Amino acid sequence: MIEPVVEEHDCELVDVAVGRSSGQGLLRIVVDNRAGDGRVPIERCAAISREVGTLLDAADLMPGAYSLEVTSPGLDRVLGREKDFRAAVGQEVKLETRRPIEGRKRYRGRLTACEAGALTMMVDGVEAAIPFDEVEKANTIYQFTRADFAKGSRRGGPR
Repeated sequence: MIEPVVEEHDCELVDVAVGRSSGQGLLRIVVDNRAGDGRVPIERCAAISREVGTLLDAADLMPGAYSLEVTSPGLDRVLGREKDFRAAVGQEVKLETRRPIEGRKRYRGRLTACEAGALTMMVDGVEAAIPFDEVEKANTIYQFTRADFAKGSRRGGPR
């Protein structure tokens, strides 16, 4: 139900999470543009939110009060599809697996490969192989540079 609306707005669905916040239901939808660079205008997120909200209310799929959030991937980009992991090769990533793999569920390190349904990461100087199907959640870790704090930086906005 959500994906066709996202596609109508020339975006791709990255992730959908259902949970609770402040005692009510929460539906968080993460969308990206077709270029995959995370630059989705707030107006587009708002339009997607209005349409999805109308569909959900009409279908009565979210019982009781709920919040709907439509967002772009952001600095700590959500990695949900193999395509996202392939684009993140070379970056620092944190992830959690569904079950322990060799006694471990949480990983943080450099993503070195994503191929044939598996991820390879360098974690604490050791290579770790993680089946894609075992990934519960994952994000890139944004690496700040001096440019992020430079006077007049586009990222930091006017000062």
